[in-house]
Amino acid sequence: MKILKKIAIGLVALIAILLIVALFVKKDFNVEREIVINKPKKEVFDYIRFIKNQDNYSKWNMTDPNMKKTYRGTDGTPGFVYSWESDNKNVGSGEQEIKNIKEGEIIEMKLRFKVPFENEDDAYMKTIEVSPMQTKVVWGFKGTMPYPMNLMALCMNMDKHIGDDLDTGLKNLKTVLEKQ
Repeated sequence: MKILKKIAIGLVALIAILLIVALFVKKDFNVEREIVINKPKKEVFDYIRFIKNQDNYSKWNMTDPNMKKTYRGTDGTPGFVYSWESDNKNVGSGEQEIKNIKEGEIIEMKLRFKVPFENEDDAYMKTIEVSPMQTKVVWGFKGTMPYPMNLMALCMNMDKHIGDDLDTGLKNLKTVLEKQ
């Protein structure tokens, strides 16, 4: 009986320590990647503004080609919502909404994850003219890991975890657009 009591006290102490540590762990993250595409800015922007085109370059969309997708609104305009559901644990379910578009400059989106965990993040894609035939695309995510989930930041490098997927998507986007 004494051993069970010591184990219980040890577990409570460990949980308390972890909760205290979580108070000091960063909650916000911002991940951004970029690539230069050999196409005019208008052509690049006119392609990425349509969320449905992400099926052709986003690593997340390509992870489960059988995921169920639904759409509300007019793609390429604020208010358009793309929802997905997948049995693949790396995809889960959620929705992406176009919140704002500054024509030719930036598309701002809200991501609402439902499964495997609930969370909301912001995403954006910017286009910057490098030359008349070259465009830099910047793809980024901003979010918050709520307390005590922010403890995962000690074990998981969000910049690498999300950044690698952004890099893959941008390389796919470059390939798609430069073949057109």
